[in-house]
Amino acid sequence: MKRRTFHLSTFALWAQSTGWAWADESYPSKPVKVIVPYPAGGVVDLQTRAMTQGLSTELGQPVLVDSRPGANGNIAAEAVARSPADGYTLLVSAPYLINNPLNENNLRWAPKDFVPLARFSVSPSFMCVPTASPARTVRDYVDMARRAKPMLQFGDPGSGTTQTMSVQILKSTAGIEIEGIAYKGAPPLAIDLINNAFSMSVLPSSVAYPHIKSGKLRALATTSSARYALLPDVPTIAEAGYPEATVLSWYGIHVPANTPVAVMRKLEAAIKAAVQKADTQNQLVSAGGEAAYLGTDDFNRFVVSDGQMWERINRMLRK
Repeated sequence: MKRRTFHLSTFALWAQSTGWAWADESYPSKPVKVIVPYPAGGVVDLQTRAMTQGLSTELGQPVLVDSRPGANGNIAAEAVARSPADGYTLLVSAPYLINNPLNENNLRWAPKDFVPLARFSVSPSFMCVPTASPARTVRDYVDMARRAKPMLQFGDPGSGTTQTMSVQILKSTAGIEIEGIAYKGAPPLAIDLINNAFSMSVLPSSVAYPHIKSGKLRALATTSSARYALLPDVPTIAEAGYPEATVLSWYGIHVPANTPVAVMRKLEAAIKAAVQKADTQNQLVSAGGEAAYLGTDDFNRFVVSDGQMWERINRMLRK
């Protein structure tokens, strides 16, 4: 990994990043497109669709979810970066928007191309192994990895994802070497894990939970800071002995820089109202997450803080 520096100015407060031009009061006068950087059926797609149903009602216009997976989220980010800053093309954001610039060269987009608008949910992830695996705990798996010849492999849903970053942190802190097998997202990865194509993967809850409940996968730990209510017997990664590998998967909306303030305010209010709906909250839970709304100001501060955390983690991984 090549060293990159995360600047606070990268995610400056939205008022400093946008013009104070007021938008036409008719906004929105046509459908709004929300671009998702991961495959249809994955946790990000499902969480987004749960939120956008309510958002469409609040805006009075269709909100179309457009899944554009690939290149660790960069395809979607580039598409939105090149879109007009008019509020009709939105980007679903997650930690990839922070991690990719820290770890990749020659991106065709930059963090300054976007402005944080609102966070709508968070979700847990689980370190899973096939049910045939002898590993019953994270320490069991670490011991297996140390002894394995040839090297064990793990399913990698994308280098900028919190799931893969958690594995990288575990590798560093536990002193093990395991090889990543790259996928464009978690759903196809889970099927191969069930079929013993590799030894382990960290999967988002929407993908992992059904397979854990059906007995097709074994969860060794959740990478969140608290146990998941639907799987209370699964320990946290901290309880399993590796607190450094605790990560938060969050999902929000970013808009192109220079989106008019009035448009942002209308979108922010609509997202808040959508997330507060009981139906939306129930759908988010069914999709493997939970409502976790942050408005524009709070989301800006959160993104800055999260960016500083990921910069520290990336420095640790490069040592």
